[in-house]
Amino acid sequence: MRTRTATATLAAIAALAALTACSSNSSDGSDDAKPSRPATTTEAEQPATTTAPDGTAELAAAVQDYTAAYFKGDAKTAYAALSKRCAGRIDEDMYAATVEQAKADYGPDHPATDVKADVSGDLARVSYKVKGLPKFDQQAQPWTREGDAWKYDAC
Repeated sequence: MRTRTATATLAAIAALAALTACSSNSSDGSDDAKPSRPATTTEAEQPATTTAPDGTAELAAAVQDYTAAYFKGDAKTAYAALSKRCAGRIDEDMYAATVEQAKADYGPDHPATDVKADVSGDLARVSYKVKGLPKFDQQAQPWTREGDAWKYDAC
């Protein structure tokens, strides 16, 4: 019983970490996945949020699909939405347990809404709300374009 409780606790912690891992600093201090920007910019220097021709619509759809899969417990789809870098860092079986725990804890009805993206080439920072779960709302979550697909890159 203790093992099952410990496993469930670890999975819940991992679920929160996986979905909310969008801090401004990575654990090793590197900043590889972030669009580079000067530390201080004026409003005129701020990059404009991009429009559909450069993939913003596809990015919003990828965010919505990932969030839906995550809360539905669809580990296969959610894991496939991870960038190559993140997939290399996150064990697929542990991730599946995390997604299953998120489904058990919160249920499937938590779509991403109000998706806004700041795209710079193949890198993006995405802010969005998670319906009914404001603690999972995201600000400047990193995503990357790999080939023709946008991938979650907040690992």
